[in-house]
Amino acid sequence: MVTGLRSFRKRKLTLTAMQREWRACGPRLWLSHVDKQVKVKTRRQEHRGRLLSVDPVSASLVLVNLVEGGAAVCVVMGHAVEEVELLQEAGGEMTAQLWALFEPSPSSSLDSTQTRRRRAAVCSWLRKNRVPVEEAGEEVRVAGALTIVAPYRPEDCSSSNQVILDRVQRLLRTQQERTEASD
Repeated sequence: MVTGLRSFRKRKLTLTAMQREWRACGPRLWLSHVDKQVKVKTRRQEHRGRLLSVDPVSASLVLVNLVEGGAAVCVVMGHAVEEVELLQEAGGEMTAQLWALFEPSPSSSLDSTQTRRRRAAVCSWLRKNRVPVEEAGEEVRVAGALTIVAPYRPEDCSSSNQVILDRVQRLLRTQQERTEASD
């Protein structure tokens, strides 16, 4: 067991200087590269794109390239990074386009009557499936652990409990599918 640990330490020490530099240069430098066009070299590949984010723990980079109809996202693991080269400074229009891709789509504009009907239908469906539901103003609360806001779709759910979130979202998707099938 001790020899295995020693060999691990030796492997860790054989990282190239650039890899150690990128991971060690820290969040301040990483942040200075965000929203800029970069070229990232790994051992076998070279990636280009706009740097969207850097994971503060692993130093992994999220690169985005705008393509027709959306974006191509590439994650480069921090341990594989050999070199990061700044190609172009951030541009206002490009940055706005990029971040617009990741903003939630505007919710459908339901009037207050439609919103009330939708909320009632969601509550009824959840109760039918034996899920404890309570209405709190415009919000629907499930088991005290999940909140659903208007327009009461699966993507309008929020919870820190991943199990409850997943189950309620599946129920709401099933309800949507049944509603669409009956229309």
